[in-house]
This record gives sequence, C-alpha cells and structure tokens, in this order.
Amino acid sequence: MTSLLPFQWHLDEIVVVVAAGIAHHLVVTAARERRRALYALAALLAVTIWPIGDLASSVSLSVATVQRLVIMILVAPMLLLATPTPVLARLTRPRLVDAITRRLAHPGVAVVVVTVLGTLTLATPLVDWGARSTFGRDVVLLTVLFVGVVLWLPALGVLPGARRLSPMARAGYVFVSSLVVTSLSFVWIFSHHSLYPALHHQHALLDMSPLLDQQLAGFVAKFACYVPMWAIAFTMFFHAEERGEPIDETPLHWADVERQLLRVDRERERANRRRQFE
Repeated sequence: MTSLLPFQWHLDEIVVVVAAGIAHHLVVTAARERRRALYALAALLAVTIWPIGDLASSVSLSVATVQRLVIMILVAPMLLLATPTPVLARLTRPRLVDAITRRLAHPGVAVVVVTVLGTLTLATPLVDWGARSTFGRDVVLLTVLFVGVVLWLPALGVLPGARRLSPMARAGYVFVSSLVVTSLSFVWIFSHHSLYPALHHQHALLDMSPLLDQQLAGFVAKFACYVPMWAIAFTMFFHAEERGEPIDETPLHWADVERQLLRVDRERERANRRRQFE
C-alpha cells in the first residue's frame, strides 16, 4: 500500500478549501450557514486528498464514483444552502452572471448541462488525464463541483430572480435528475473490458480486477445516488404538505422582485441606447 500509493500532502486542494472557508467565515455571520459550509468543505477535503483522492484519481473507478457523488450530492447543495440570499444576490448581480445563472437554474437547461458535462468528466481521455496530471485532476474535480451546483440550482431555488419550482415540481426534478447522474452506470456494468487504462493497481490495493472494479462502480453509482436523491425528493414533497404549503404553487420572494426590477431597468437602458443610435 505504501509503495503503490505514497502519501501526498495535496497542498493545492488544502489551500483552496481553507481559503474558501476563511472567506465564507468573513462574509457570512449566521451560525447555521457557517456550520453548513464547514461540513461541506470538510467533506470536500476528505474526498480530494490522500488516500481517497489518490485512489479516485489513479486507482479505482468505484472510489472515484463515491468521490464524485459526495461532491455532487453533499458538497454542492450544502455550499449553496450555506450562502445567504443577500450574498447570492451580490454575486449574481452583474449582467452577464445574472444571464448565465438564470438560464442554468432552468430545470431543462440544468438537466442538459449535468448530462453533458457529467458524462464528459467520465470520458476515458479526461479520466486518464486526471490520473496522470495533478492539474488535470483538479480541472475535473472543479468541473464535477460545478455540475453539482447546476444540478441543485432548480431544486433548491436559492438564486434571486431565477425560476422557482413548486414543491411538487422540485421533487419531480430531483427524482428525474437522479437518473441523469448515473447515466454511464449501465455501460460500466455490462462492459466486457475495462474502459479506463490509466486506472491501475486495483488488484494490489483492492483485491479486484479492473473490470470488477468498473462493474462495482456501476452498482455504487446507482445505489449511492438513488437512495439519497429519492429520499430528498420525497422529503421535499411531504414536508411541504405537512407545513400546509400548496404543493403545486411556486413561491415568490422579495429578492426575486428586486432582481426582476433590476432587469427591467437594464432593459430600459438598453432600449434607450438603441434609440440614441437610430
């Protein structure tokens, strides 16, 4: 184990996570949001440094699957929930950022982005790149985190001015998106040969062949994704019903009104500029 998987500090991941934690602590004062950020960043650090990070990047597809699901299903939504609405409003206020996040929060767009980018990060060339290059691994992990954030934008409805789904629609979206997250699991299970040549030492470290590790990753992807996401979907639906909220109506918040007013002002400015050039 020591010779095949030597200890590494992973200073780049540690520095980024610690810096993010300090920045969040300075900006956010609420204790609950601080705890959420702490739990999310601790989980992110645990699955990206030695030994899990090294096993996921260069040894085992099963461990890589667990790593990605932790980032997408735990870290990403916790970071979104740990960011108060006023902070999100400031971060997304620039015109370009507002336009991009508004579209990404649409459930249809989110499903497409998660499907395309999520599948791309598991393509053989990118997995091999991450296994051979520290920079490649970090790029893939950041992309996975971005995919996780996009995945939960429609479900959590935290972006000011973005389309907010009703509890029933949010539950349905989470249920359907769980199928998208595991889109490659069938390929892994039924493939007759290993698809990732850069992943090696499975037998020495995990006592399994590369093909068995790949097939196990398919089952891990399904079980570890379906169970928590389906539980979240049912909780969203029944929790709203218990609180007496209309399960088929979309809530509206003051932050949404402010963002819509800002967009109206920007449209007026754009229209005025057009008239000046006509």
